[in-house]
Amino acid sequence: MDSLEFENKGRLFQSRSRSGGQMGDRTSQHFPLQGAIQSEDALSVQWYHAANSKSKIADALKSSADMIEADVLLRGHNPKEPIMAHPPDTDSDITLHDWLKEVSMSEKGIKLDFKSLQAVAPSITLLEKFRGHLHGPVWINADILPGPGGGATDLDPVSFLKAVGSGLPGSVLSLGWTTNWERGAENPGYSWEMVREMEEVCRPLKQPVTFPVRAALLPQSFLQMQWLLQQSSRDRLQITMTLLRTSGY
Repeated sequence: MDSLEFENKGRLFQSRSRSGGQMGDRTSQHFPLQGAIQSEDALSVQWYHAANSKSKIADALKSSADMIEADVLLRGHNPKEPIMAHPPDTDSDITLHDWLKEVSMSEKGIKLDFKSLQAVAPSITLLEKFRGHLHGPVWINADILPGPGGGATDLDPVSFLKAVGSGLPGSVLSLGWTTNWERGAENPGYSWEMVREMEEVCRPLKQPVTFPVRAALLPQSFLQMQWLLQQSSRDRLQITMTLLRTSGY
């Protein structure tokens, strides 16, 4: 397998793919067609993270980033609607509707990181309305299973995938685990039980899937992740892996 790395906003991302360095969905194919990058290589795709306010999305749209990531939850008071915010925040100066309206005027792709199950269904309805106006790739992200050092997730996998449904053709499901990492401690990796549970969840899916994996935990989980990626050939499911490294690992 090829190992691809790129850095943006202080985070290092590495994609592992069984397709010769090309991501399994249309993400890395879209941007060369727009002249944004020179090759169909995840290495070349730039990201802008946490675009959760009017000023941040404006900055992201003016930036050289190809993909814009933001967090989605349901506003904590009336009117209850999807907003761009990361817990513990419960409000924002921009709704998902207005955020999508801004993005629709660009060629950039988006990754929506869902932080509450209640926000998923109304957000998917909005995405379906905007889909014809969104010109870049669409990733739907959630931590749906407990992972190494991570606690229980608020996003039950069955309920989350039911809320996402089979709409949004061509979109990528980014399905991860809750994790934690402590410097100087003996941090466990992804266990066989964890990856097999994820494989079982993904088995019926028809959409491309990527697994966001904590880079610091990969060395002790290499065999498990290799096995998980190999299931794409058995199930004819497009599977990639996105390794995330933050300042705290």
